[in-house]
Amino acid sequence: MLELFFDSQETALLPVLMSSAWSPALINLSLLLTFPGPDGEKTWPKKYPFCGGVFQSPIDFHNDILQYDTTLLPLELVGYNVSSTDHFMLTNNGHSVRMSLFPTMHIRNLPFQYTATQLHLHWGNRNKPEGSEHTVSGRHFAAELHIVHYNSDKYPDVTAAIDKSDGLAVLAILIEIGPFNPSYEKIFSHFQNVKYKDQIALVPGFDIQELLPDQLDEYYRYEGSLTTPPCYPSVLWTVFRHPVKVSQEQLLALETALYCTQPNDPTPLEMVNNFRHIQEFDERLVSVSFRQGKGTFIISNLQMGKLRKRKTFSTFYRKSVPEWDRTQEYWLPAFFESLDNTAALSIK
Repeated sequence: MLELFFDSQETALLPVLMSSAWSPALINLSLLLTFPGPDGEKTWPKKYPFCGGVFQSPIDFHNDILQYDTTLLPLELVGYNVSSTDHFMLTNNGHSVRMSLFPTMHIRNLPFQYTATQLHLHWGNRNKPEGSEHTVSGRHFAAELHIVHYNSDKYPDVTAAIDKSDGLAVLAILIEIGPFNPSYEKIFSHFQNVKYKDQIALVPGFDIQELLPDQLDEYYRYEGSLTTPPCYPSVLWTVFRHPVKVSQEQLLALETALYCTQPNDPTPLEMVNNFRHIQEFDERLVSVSFRQGKGTFIISNLQMGKLRKRKTFSTFYRKSVPEWDRTQEYWLPAFFESLDNTAALSIK
């Protein structure tokens, strides 16, 4: 679940970490439900229509939907190496563990510059360690890390960007069991300090790029959505082909250390299985930056230009949103200007 939830009814504190000291800034933040039982996700569209709409995430990457795209470039990560004299803030928000990132961190080689805002994790449970959101040929991985960025070329902050078609870019790292990972331990070692909801810990700065696989030039790329309500289709996903490894002991700490509830809650609830299930693919194609044998076809620069001009979003939003302006070639972000209005949209 991509954890960016905004609601006019609730507020929370999010740190703006500019140095070793942090100052709080108020933003609207809705700590929405996670996945209460097998039918939890099925109830989302009743209140949040986009959750039952198109361009939803996560998805399964299988060969017949992959297209090799010669225009995709290795990502360039700027400002990811943070001094240990500065600190990130790690928070248990009741549905994941989230670490706020510095606004000096950026991604380049995307259509716009995207600025980092936070990272968080998704996992399963100790009996079924298959907690990744995305899958490859039907295979789940043990966990998944999301590093969330917003389009800082066009929008002043993540609040303004969250509901725009080009608003967010997320780096997704698949995690599997292997040797001990000292880089991930820089976060995992603080879990006991954020065991319960609303607890906070400061994490000394380190190079966030250490959390990514070595090969940043091999990835899946597609246009998708937030994976929790309100499920806006506002995310440019980059899911790296090669997983990173953490030890069995590290994974077990992730699966058992955290609770959705506060310390004094009489019925403590373990934080497990905080991932959304695979969504229908809606005839989309996934661009890949690598060749993968049969089933992956080549898309040329000319073809990609035509696809971008057509803007695949428009095809589905013409069908999905009654107020679609058919004189426009691109989908209209005006539908998302008011969160209250989104509940009235009828997505079929």
